[in-house]
Amino acid sequence: MSIVLGANQYGKAENRLVRVYRGTPQHEIHDLNVSSALRGDFSDAHISGDQAAILPTDTQKNTVYALAKEQGVRSIEEFGLTLGDHFIAHTPKATGARIEIEEYFWDRINVDGVPHDHAFVRNGGETRTTVVTVEGRGAERRAWVVSGLKDLVVAKTTGSEFWGFLTDEYTTLQETTDRILATSLVARWRYDSTEVDFDKSYAQIRTVLLEQFATVHSYALQQTLYTMGKAVLTEHPDVAEIRFKAPNKHHFLVDLSPFGDDNPGEVFYAADRPYGLIEAAVERDDASDPGSAWNTVPGFC
Repeated sequence: MSIVLGANQYGKAENRLVRVYRGTPQHEIHDLNVSSALRGDFSDAHISGDQAAILPTDTQKNTVYALAKEQGVRSIEEFGLTLGDHFIAHTPKATGARIEIEEYFWDRINVDGVPHDHAFVRNGGETRTTVVTVEGRGAERRAWVVSGLKDLVVAKTTGSEFWGFLTDEYTTLQETTDRILATSLVARWRYDSTEVDFDKSYAQIRTVLLEQFATVHSYALQQTLYTMGKAVLTEHPDVAEIRFKAPNKHHFLVDLSPFGDDNPGEVFYAADRPYGLIEAAVERDDASDPGSAWNTVPGFC
């Protein structure tokens, strides 16, 4: 029997970066959490501790801040591609770079109905995400972009059913033709190209997801997710596939009969755990090869 080093990567996780643009009286702010990781022939570092091929994680951290100033931060996808190409160019033994970025949104504070130029309040909505993978150099270079969102909390107070399910001797759940449907949605979609207006695409896909959730009469959360994914792929030919992770945030009707009160779907107990967890992918049947796009992206089937 021989023992060999398996797959490995290393990098700097969760570099908190705030980039402020002050070129006009109305400032702009980009609030990011950036993680980098390099893959390649780093066996000497693991086996003998030889660091000759290693670009230190501290250097990766410094690069994030320096390129935020020198190259700027436009969309998080473009910034991720810039970082990935830089790390590949400066680490000869690296064969791939993975850049994961989260973006937190800030809204301008309104003063007498007018948005303030340089005062903001943290948006309580979702977090925008991207995972950018770059492999190779020159003519051999390949890149993949998986963008998305997480913590998009949505609910509808009717228009959802759940019945006709399998039962056995342990089943206690009652069928219903009218229930609250709620989830904290995670969605990631893979682009077929890196030549995309990423900011515009993100806004449009988010709108499609919300509109489908609101308008589709749901017989199951699975059906809702499939319908959302189908709509995204139909309206965005540059998206090859979309994957969802959706915890079912259960709302149980409270029995108010001990107090002499009726409860016609008005008072609920919001349970935080345990919860149903639905994961699904919706794909084109002619989708391009995903290559390394989904490597080490957790939580998806």
